[in-house]
Amino acid sequence: MFNMNVVDLFAGAGGFSRGFESEGFKVVVAVENFKPVAETYKTNFPETEVIVRDVKLVTGKEIERICGDVDVLIGSPPCEPFTSANAKRFPKPEDRLYVDKRGQLTLHFIRLVKELKPRIFVIENVPKITELRGALINEFKKIGYDIHFNVLKAEDYGNPSRRTRVFISNVKIEPKPEGRKRKVIDAIGDLPEPDGSIPNHEILLKIPKGKLEKVRRLKWGESLVRFEGAGRMCTNLTRLHPYKLAPTVMGSSRFIHPFEDRFLTVREHARLMGFPDDHIFVGGKRVQYDMVGEAVPVPLARAVAKEIKVIIESYSRTS
Repeated sequence: MFNMNVVDLFAGAGGFSRGFESEGFKVVVAVENFKPVAETYKTNFPETEVIVRDVKLVTGKEIERICGDVDVLIGSPPCEPFTSANAKRFPKPEDRLYVDKRGQLTLHFIRLVKELKPRIFVIENVPKITELRGALINEFKKIGYDIHFNVLKAEDYGNPSRRTRVFISNVKIEPKPEGRKRKVIDAIGDLPEPDGSIPNHEILLKIPKGKLEKVRRLKWGESLVRFEGAGRMCTNLTRLHPYKLAPTVMGSSRFIHPFEDRFLTVREHARLMGFPDDHIFVGGKRVQYDMVGEAVPVPLARAVAKEIKVIIESYSRTS
């Protein structure tokens, strides 16, 4: 029987963990520093030991006391130091890793790889982290690992919104893309009116009266807000096209329903990220939206987990 332990650092709301759990992995320990987010994680993974503490203060020995040997170490360090969407990121790429305090958290992932010696590790982040390719290769070489930069698109694996991410690991991760892409209507078309009968499917935010008439005139795919940010055109208050992929879901995203003049609910956002309806989000309005937008899309996480499962099983056959 397949039985492999996973530790999830920077666990967030549990999108990465959910993908691995769905492939038969056992997520034994999660580390999440932000208490409201940690409560969401605990709600959805009651059997996982959640360490609610800054990862800088967590040691490999502490984790090993809880779960013993670690087979797979996964994690999503903060992307803000690396993403081009952050207009305030350090100009020099290496400063984003060594000077930015949030960027330094990636180095603590590497430290825990050294201390735990997992069979496989995977870091998820934005593609722009590859601007630090040389520095990351050197940091992992110091602890005895070669690494691969696996760039994957969530929409290739059944996620109904766009999201490109890089997975840095000690193995090649090359899942075969699925055939048909899921569209917005596939994800949210069967949901009832947002009356709270489904968890997180209720109106938390209302469109301001001053913007409502403009919102009503929006056609599919049009955005009420457009601005230049970090060298690219950014949009918000976008009316989703029901028969296309949704744009990338972010914490700041406020999508307009394709057929109704209202914001999408947290559940509808979660559907666009592949979360099942029994995955519950707790906390304040903004926290809930942020958790969804900052998660690893579940279908993408599952595709990664499936590939790692094949790799581990191949190890078992040849050992």
